[in-house]
Amino acid sequence: MIKLKFFIIIFSVIISIVSCDDKQVFDQYQTVSGAWEMNEKISFKLPQLDSLETYDLFINIRNNNEYKYNNLFLISEMKFPNGKVITDTLEYRFAMPNGEWLGTGFTDLKENKLWYKENVSFKEQGEYIIILQHAMRKNGEVNGVSSLVGITDVGFRIEKKQNL
Repeated sequence: MIKLKFFIIIFSVIISIVSCDDKQVFDQYQTVSGAWEMNEKISFKLPQLDSLETYDLFINIRNNNEYKYNNLFLISEMKFPNGKVITDTLEYRFAMPNGEWLGTGFTDLKENKLWYKENVSFKEQGEYIIILQHAMRKNGEVNGVSSLVGITDVGFRIEKKQNL
């Protein structure tokens, strides 16, 4: 009987923690096999979103200690249903000057929740697609890093904008 009560309490706590994320609308990851190749584009098809709502958009990156850079350059594309494409070149910092990772996590795997766009409205009906590609270069070199080792997962997250 005591074991059953303990199990019910633990289960209730876990459910309440998981269900606390009421802002989340979309959260999806794709695993990178071994290394993120320079020409490898990772895409996310977004769900149908309420055109009257505003949203905050995030890029989520998981890295481990094999990642040997303190930043990450990305090229992002947002494809609209009408064919319009918005392309951005983004830079995110991953480590402090002393080498300590900025992401969250207790092991050598760190998760980075990176701002992409805020206060976005999806006014057009149809399919929106986000495409991400790394654009890392070594200082002083023209050619990019062909295989980016240490990135394990690339994700995209949409949250409802919280009205204060």
